[in-house]
Amino acid sequence: MTGKIALMLGLAFGLVSGDAAFAAPPQAEAGPTVLHGPIPTPTPRPAPEKGESVTAPATPFVPLTPAVAIEKANAYFNKTKTMIADFVQVGSDDRRAEGKVFVQKPGRLRFEYAAPATLDIIADGTTVVVVDRKVNSVQQYFIWQTPLKFLLKDHIDLNHDVKVLNVTSAPDAVTIIVEDSQVFGGTSRIKLIFDPVTFELKQWQVTDPQGFETLVSLFNQDFTTVPNPALFQIYRNASNTK
Repeated sequence: MTGKIALMLGLAFGLVSGDAAFAAPPQAEAGPTVLHGPIPTPTPRPAPEKGESVTAPATPFVPLTPAVAIEKANAYFNKTKTMIADFVQVGSDDRRAEGKVFVQKPGRLRFEYAAPATLDIIADGTTVVVVDRKVNSVQQYFIWQTPLKFLLKDHIDLNHDVKVLNVTSAPDAVTIIVEDSQVFGGTSRIKLIFDPVTFELKQWQVTDPQGFETLVSLFNQDFTTVPNPALFQIYRNASNTK
């Protein structure tokens, strides 16, 4: 049972934030520049030859402040009402699994694994179940016991709902590290990785209460197609599994 809980936590879009302050370190004030001796005459740059291309100087990278990054994360999750995407999951043991994820807010979600995996994770708005088709078993949890509750909320305000541990901004990714102390089994740490241009969530990594890490990557995200409601049907007993 612990293994399946860890797996479910690895697939969750746990989002947490809090009142931690992120302030840029103060910059030292620059004093006046003192020149000694005659001012050198700059050497003129030769004009480009006819037909020679001129490369414009690269625009310097300006990182987002933590406050702006959190605001953009809020905007992404709050505008995303439906989603269908492919996912690839890699666990602490380097085992790989893949499948499709379906989301419809509020409260409905399905992670559907491709063969040879035999698991589905389904949320119907109140309950989350882990269905193992191989052994015809169903394990049931309340949404608030898992990080899934944050993905499935209709509105998220990270500054009030949860606790943020760290925010970093780089040319290739914006990363927000969060912690959820209310999930089943203890505290989980979640690293959310966003595309710096579109600010779509492209990866997340969960460290579960037992210390196991799971990395999930999203591909081919579709935010316009509404998933079939039948996908979110909860299987109430093992005899209803596929």
